[in-house]
Amino acid sequence: MRDGRDGDAVAAALARLLRGEILAVKGLGGYHLACDATNAEAVARLRRRKHREEKPFAVMVAGPASAGRFAELGSAERAVLEARERPIVLLRKRAGCDDLIAGVAPGIAWVGVMLPYTPLQYLLFHEAAGRPDGTAWLGEPQPLLLVMTSANPGGEPLVTDEEEAFRRLSGIADALLVHDRAIAVRCDDSVVRAARGQPAFIRRARGFTPAPVKLAAGGPSVLAVGAWLKSTVCVTRGDEAFVSQHVGDLDNAPACRALEETAAHMLEVLRIAPEAVAHDLHPDFHSSRFAAAFAHDRGLPLVPVQHHHAHIAAVAAEHGVTGPVVGLALDGVGLGADGGIWGGELLRVDGARMERVGHLRELALPGGDRAAREPWRMAAAALHALGRGAEIARRFGDPAAPAVAQMLAKNVNAPRTSSAGRWFDAAAGLLGVRSKAAFEGQAAMLLEGLAESHGAVAPLAGGWHVGADGVLDLLPLADAIAGIDDAAYGAALFHATLAAALAEWIARFAARSRLTTVALGGGCFMNHVLASRLAGLLEAEGLRVLEARQAPPNDGGISLGQAAVARAAMLDPDCRFAPADC
Repeated sequence: MRDGRDGDAVAAALARLLRGEILAVKGLGGYHLACDATNAEAVARLRRRKHREEKPFAVMVAGPASAGRFAELGSAERAVLEARERPIVLLRKRAGCDDLIAGVAPGIAWVGVMLPYTPLQYLLFHEAAGRPDGTAWLGEPQPLLLVMTSANPGGEPLVTDEEEAFRRLSGIADALLVHDRAIAVRCDDSVVRAARGQPAFIRRARGFTPAPVKLAAGGPSVLAVGAWLKSTVCVTRGDEAFVSQHVGDLDNAPACRALEETAAHMLEVLRIAPEAVAHDLHPDFHSSRFAAAFAHDRGLPLVPVQHHHAHIAAVAAEHGVTGPVVGLALDGVGLGADGGIWGGELLRVDGARMERVGHLRELALPGGDRAAREPWRMAAAALHALGRGAEIARRFGDPAAPAVAQMLAKNVNAPRTSSAGRWFDAAAGLLGVRSKAAFEGQAAMLLEGLAESHGAVAPLAGGWHVGADGVLDLLPLADAIAGIDDAAYGAALFHATLAAALAEWIARFAARSRLTTVALGGGCFMNHVLASRLAGLLEAEGLRVLEARQAPPNDGGISLGQAAVARAAMLDPDCRFAPADC
């Protein structure tokens, strides 16, 4: 116990936690910041110190019975929770959850829960239970509920070294609880949810990496370095792909170094000499620059892969599908093959070849990237597109509303995007769910939570239109929800109508192209309400639906897709190591 005191470290640590203090606890792949999840003041203090205003925390409990106090636990969820990998599992909240663990996952319908997986963690819960004999106590509800969040201040990589922890966490943790085993590899907790009876990754890391993903066939070895957000590295060997643990967003120097270290470590321990290097089409990502330097130094081919192509290729690769598929890629943003801002794409993908056959109707981004952080701006963009721009200044209380209305009217500083994520933001803004987001995807998560709480509704008749040019127009839906006062009903209507619109859009193209397999990829498919409803509608049309299961559907799976595309390009005699040329 690094607090200058002698004695029983576990008992002292528990006493501090129960007094409302914050501890840094050494784990397997890094340190956790821990506090009493039932102490709202301690949770709020942890948020202030970590500068994590509203993003959900995970809760560690002694056993499934303890989780059942505040979350719903079906057989599928219990099996994943108790699996030897011990991931964080997203569970639906029970009534009263937010009273028991106030501030842990505010406004969201789900809470992340995990069981102990190190001896030190078990000792804390054993101490809180009164040091009972045997293990039967683990099957009984226990009072101790601990917030366990990664100890990585400022979005930097996880702290792994004790002296580093003492230095970097001294302003956050009141004390450190450590052990004498070195942390060999930095690795965050994995996050999964049970989706249609199967585990699906939100984040693939501790316990699951670098276990291989089986590919359909052997091929050249490739190093793929992911994108910018939720970065991972993938290396292939024969008919296996090895996706690294979650590295994180490449918005700071330590994270960029961690990406390079992860690539070097995987190549070394797996004894792989890559024959090509794949990266995102965006040239300004650190991962793209690293890939270019790595390939140049070794004289290797460099393969840029369009972002949404990689999303679909990742899903196809994990299912061993090598033929053409209909791909639906829905996410926040990715550089398009035409230089545009893509994010709601209907694609025909066949290995290294990709054709954009449709996209969501574009919306303006008033203020550029700022619009992605302020959903009211996307709501304003939807109103402008509907010819209701005069409502913007009086509908939204933000002082910038008149200026935003002018931006949209004059088409100034308002680039256009087909992003599905921005349509979610627009819906959240129109329904008054959220005007400004505290973290990426928050508005969509809150919208999903409201839809989940309301329950299923019928889609809006006439809520969309599919043009002859393949553009799916959701403005009729936006027009309708702009007049709805009940946010939960509006959220349910948005999800139901969006799923129905997407299903019709896909089914039309699948019939026209005589394709029967559909791959769903991109961060929007972490939305359980949308993903489950859309998959059910497509299967009812007789289509085979491929969903991300062995890698996350978000950018955490991008490196797998990049590797798959690069391998296919190298084996295609018509390719010149750039998929756009295939």
